[in-house]
Amino acid sequence: MSQHFDLICIGGGSGGIATANRAAQRGAKVAVVEANRLGGTCVNVGCVPKKVMWYAAATAEAIHDAADFGFDVELKGFDWGALVERRDAYIKRLNGLYAKGLEGNGVTHIEGFARFADAQTIEVESDRGTEQYSADRFVIATGGQPVWPELPGAEHGITSDGFFELKTQPRKALVVGAGYIAVELAGVLNALGTETTLAVRGDRPLRQFDRDLGDALVRGMAEHNLEVRTGSEVEKVERQSDGTLAVTFKDGGTLDGVDSLIWAIGRRANTADLNLSAAGVEVLGNGKISSNEWEQTNVDHIYALGDINGKAELTPVAIAAGRRMADRIFGGMKGRKLDYRLIPTVMFSHPPIGTIGLSEADAREQYGDAVTVYKSSFNPMSHAFSDIKPPTMVKLIVAGEEETVVGLHAIGPGVDEMTQGFAIPMSMGATKADFDNTIPIHPTLAEELVTLK
Repeated sequence: MSQHFDLICIGGGSGGIATANRAAQRGAKVAVVEANRLGGTCVNVGCVPKKVMWYAAATAEAIHDAADFGFDVELKGFDWGALVERRDAYIKRLNGLYAKGLEGNGVTHIEGFARFADAQTIEVESDRGTEQYSADRFVIATGGQPVWPELPGAEHGITSDGFFELKTQPRKALVVGAGYIAVELAGVLNALGTETTLAVRGDRPLRQFDRDLGDALVRGMAEHNLEVRTGSEVEKVERQSDGTLAVTFKDGGTLDGVDSLIWAIGRRANTADLNLSAAGVEVLGNGKISSNEWEQTNVDHIYALGDINGKAELTPVAIAAGRRMADRIFGGMKGRKLDYRLIPTVMFSHPPIGTIGLSEADAREQYGDAVTVYKSSFNPMSHAFSDIKPPTMVKLIVAGEEETVVGLHAIGPGVDEMTQGFAIPMSMGATKADFDNTIPIHPTLAEELVTLK
C-alpha cells in the first residue's frame, strides 16, 4: 500500500525544497523526491560553487591592482586544488544543512528517481526497489542540465557541470557559448591565469540582455586579454598526440593546444524520464512544461516551477514561486503568486553586470516613442590609478509622461551588490523624478543612477 501525502515535490533543488518546507510549515504532509545531492544545480554545480570561484578570481584581480595603491605585493602562486577542496567541503556542508532543514520541518525525504504512474501516483526507483507514493498535489521542480552539441569530437569537451570537477587548473581553455554561464566561467578562468578564449556564434555575448551591456563587457574582456571570437561556430574537435585539443571553426579558423574545452551552449529541462504522459501533463517541444500564473500545468493539481517552466531560469525565482504557491494553497493566502516582471538579475562577470526590467530594444517595442534613455559611462574611482579601467556604465530606461523606470542596467565594480536595492523602488513604480529626488551617496558607483541627466 502506497504512502499518501498532501504534497509531493519531485526534485530536491532550490524550488522543490523551498516549496516543501513552506508547505510543511503551513501544516501540510509533504515529501521531497531526489535521487542526487540535495540543493540541485544551484548548490552543487551552479550559483554557489560558481560564486566561490568568482571570489577567488576577484581576489586575484585585487592582488594585481594592489600596486596601484602603493602595496608591494608578490604573488607566489595559486593552488587550484586547494581551492577546489575547500569549495567542495563547503558544498557538502550545505547538502547536510538542506537535509536537516527538511527533517526539522517534518518533510519526508525520499531518495530515488520518480516517474508518474498516473495523475495521483508516482513510482520511485532506488536501491530499495520500486515504491509507490500518492498525493493530492504534485510540484515538478526537476531543473535542467547542460546541452551537448552534435558535432565530431564534442565528447572531448566538458559542460559547466564538468568545470566543477576539474582538479587541476587548465593552461589553455576555450569556452563556447554566449550566455551568462559562458561569460562567467570564461571570466573566472582568465582572472585566475588560464589563457582563455570565448567563442560566440553571434556578434556579441549576452545577446538576450541590453546591447550596451554586452558591448561594454567585450571591451573589458579585450582589456584583460580574454579573446572573444564572434561569429564563431565549432565544426569539429580533434585530440592531438600530446593530449591537447585542436578546434576547427566553420569559418576556417582553428585553435590549437586547448586542454579544456567547455560547452556552455544552453540547458534543457529534466522532464524526459518523468513519464508525464501517464499523468496527462502536456510537454512543450523543448521538454519544458507550460504553467499558468499560479504555476499550474494543464492538470490542475500538478504544478511546475523553476527552470522547467522556462519563465525565468533563476534560483530565487524558483524559491519565490514555490513559497508563494505553498502560502496560497496551504496558508490560506488567496491570490498569492509571483509577479515575473522586474526580476533583478546579476551576471558575475568581470566586472559584474546588473539588470532589472526591459532592455532598450524591448522597451521601444513595447512603448514606442514614449521611451527615454539616460546613460552614463565613466572610469570608476576604484581604478583611478590603474592603467586598465574596467568598463563602467549605468543606464535607465523610462516610459511615459511620468517617466516610470522600466529598465535599469549597469556594469562595473560593485554592481552585483547594488542592483538589489534598486529593484525595490522599481517594483513600486518609481519614476525618474523619484530617483532624482534621492540624495546620492558620494563617492559611489550607485550614485550615478540617481544623478543621471
